[in-house]
Amino acid sequence: MQTKLTRVKRQLSAIALSIAASACGSDASRVVDLGQPPDASFFNPGNGSGGDGYGSGGQKPDGGALVDSGPPPCPEEWKICSEPFTYPVGSETSVELRGDFKSDGWTSGVAMTKAGSKWTTNVNIPYNKKVQYKFFTNGTTWTIDPAQPTITDATNNTNNVRDPVKCAAPTCEEPGAPAAGVYDWRDAVIYFVFVDRFNDGNSANNCNVSGVSSAFVNYAGGDWAGLKKKIDDSYFSDLGVNTLWITVPADNTDEKGKGVGQDSSYYSAFHGYWPKNLDPKNPESCFGTAADLKALVASAHSKNIKVLFDYAMVHLHKSAPVYSQNPTWFWSQYDGTRNCICGQDCDWNADGKRCWFTDYLPHWNYTNASARAYSVQNAIDWVTEYGIDGLRLDAIKHVDDQWLTDLRGKLTSDVVAKQTPQQRFYLVGETFSYTQSDIKYYVDPAAKLDGQFDFPERLSLVKSVLMRKSDMSELANFLDQNDGAYGANAVMSPFVGNHDLGRVIHMAEDASLWDEWSNNDKARAWSNQPAQPTAVSAYERLANAYAILFTNRGAPLLYYGDEVGLAGAGDPDNRRMMPWSGLSTNQTTLRDRVSALLKIRAAHPATRRGMRTTLSVTSATWLYKLSATGDELYVAINRGDAAATVAGLPNGNYAELLTNTTATGGSVAVPARQARVFVAK
Repeated sequence: MQTKLTRVKRQLSAIALSIAASACGSDASRVVDLGQPPDASFFNPGNGSGGDGYGSGGQKPDGGALVDSGPPPCPEEWKICSEPFTYPVGSETSVELRGDFKSDGWTSGVAMTKAGSKWTTNVNIPYNKKVQYKFFTNGTTWTIDPAQPTITDATNNTNNVRDPVKCAAPTCEEPGAPAAGVYDWRDAVIYFVFVDRFNDGNSANNCNVSGVSSAFVNYAGGDWAGLKKKIDDSYFSDLGVNTLWITVPADNTDEKGKGVGQDSSYYSAFHGYWPKNLDPKNPESCFGTAADLKALVASAHSKNIKVLFDYAMVHLHKSAPVYSQNPTWFWSQYDGTRNCICGQDCDWNADGKRCWFTDYLPHWNYTNASARAYSVQNAIDWVTEYGIDGLRLDAIKHVDDQWLTDLRGKLTSDVVAKQTPQQRFYLVGETFSYTQSDIKYYVDPAAKLDGQFDFPERLSLVKSVLMRKSDMSELANFLDQNDGAYGANAVMSPFVGNHDLGRVIHMAEDASLWDEWSNNDKARAWSNQPAQPTAVSAYERLANAYAILFTNRGAPLLYYGDEVGLAGAGDPDNRRMMPWSGLSTNQTTLRDRVSALLKIRAAHPATRRGMRTTLSVTSATWLYKLSATGDELYVAINRGDAAATVAGLPNGNYAELLTNTTATGGSVAVPARQARVFVAK
């Protein structure tokens, strides 16, 4: 039976995001991946086409408004009803109830108790779901009760059946841990390694593309050998990371690519999103050889680190042989009346599954069954060739839905079914949207994605903690309704920084360099690029954001360099080379705090899958309790610029895990821009 965690009613109301579609959906990622800042109309309402040309409808989201919707909702998939079951007394000496009401219900029964003329028991069953069951008598015999409703399944087994029950007061039971030997992705901490900008381990494979506008957008020398060295040196293990997402390993074009719109610069394919050759046995030579990549994966696995490959399935580069040999597998750039490039004659949303991102990136036509089968098989080939654990799927809303369901089905049959024990293959997607419904559409672990990057959560987190534009109560309210918003078995990936947005350290400065929509980050990508902040306050605010990120559910994402507050404006300045020396005290202190928080996360299941209860919240402070079976701790956040007394910690004696000090309950003093994590002594 799944471990039962009863959701505690929290004192705060939920927040409803009244947010228009994001200024690109997942398209923003693609614009950034191409290396071109959007033109001045990107966030400018009414550009003559009824929108901004990137799917935002010409309006910036307003961030939503608080509404009083009562206690945080429990996802229906987690609701449990306690129901009585009976069996008539006969000559039997023992009776067990068995069925599909729990994961091992057909092999591990619930003992029934004789009471007068009936055997009875109360069992927790799923809310509003049909339940099949049988009785196992005397430890030897399966039987049904003919007086109760029955059903015959596809294999001609006849079972008793309980029609869906909607009890008046269900309890909330979060999914328990998977079977022994099966990795629980709720335990993952993901680190995005931008390979070309991470570490140069072999200068012999360094690449140079002639004609690009600046060395800034040429290859910088990072490779798989350099990443493997950092794995072997225990950089990730010491930091507390157990999952690596690495950039697209497929062979990319050696040609330069020109920007679109008002961007006249030329770029190399250092980012990996212009694939030319999809053969897994011949990956990107600028990053190394197939043997190098296999050695990287093997090294990661030896350190108990999972590996995700970035998979670009929206388009290919026009020089790809697959494109020239199979033109019908791709949408035509011209549809007879329009030059169908996204943001020009075609719209990101209305035509997003067919429009080309630019004139050198043909868009796959996955309504063509042959094209779809080829691409899905190619993804499987990458998985099996390197024995990886998951895929990050780029700009998922720009591919036909059938591609995704076909991929999930083939992963189940061709990869998972061949494992002992069978592991959960993690699919995480990118839908660049601040609207929950846009993201949730693709989340279904059985048929689509296990989770997506949680842009709405990121928005609320940076507004409240980094930029101080919203009260902490708004963040608490939002997270209450965001828990479970994507389904019972989803494993979302919350984050604060990524490769498509200006570096978050600048949002945490006393005067933020750009706002939560990153309107200004690209203006400084090529000139007047921001310097590394020197004030400690920015690093402390970012550490507070991590304290929340790393003590709540999901598989949190850490973008390379953000653990040291790496500076950078919008793309491509947000992709600077990882600094391995010359760090300031503020940077090393931030990295140490990240490591300390991740060690707390690893040691306490409540931080990864516990129920959160707000104990007190003000405009600048938040105290919450995290509870799981056998584990309980308290997190206090003070985002204010002055020390604060945080109320609500229950009476008692506590150890504070970040400073290795002690505290007494009732109320606790938290310094400015600091977090504290307490466990009872």
